[in-house]
Amino acid sequence: MAGESDRTEKMTAALRSAGIRVTRQRVALLGVLADADDHPDAVELHERAKGVEPTVSLATVYRTLSVLEQEGVVHRHAFDGGGARFETTHEEHHDHILDVDTGEVIEFQSDKIEQLQEEIARELGYEVVHHRLELYCRKKS
Repeated sequence: MAGESDRTEKMTAALRSAGIRVTRQRVALLGVLADADDHPDAVELHERAKGVEPTVSLATVYRTLSVLEQEGVVHRHAFDGGGARFETTHEEHHDHILDVDTGEVIEFQSDKIEQLQEEIARELGYEVVHHRLELYCRKKS
């Protein structure tokens, strides 16, 4: 898919810009990260990357994720009740719902919420520079 290829190229360029070698192990990691449609943690990414390149180490995963985050091509999410999860910065701004029973992370975008945040900030004499919205929810029975 073109989007995944673009994301992989963007992450590869970010590693090179940071002076990090793009090894087979890192290429495998970048591929699974670009392909992820969920918000995997480092251990999940490690397991997926090992399926592509068995020599990928967990240390390589952590180091690479750290550099990609510093370079601004990966977001680290520290959702309540769990470790850090990661996603590429390929999409438009979105917010998250976390299912407190299953741990599932659902992405959503709401123009109403965006407008309300802008309005509140403006009324208080501010402009929004960045924000994150996380809703911790439980499915209705």
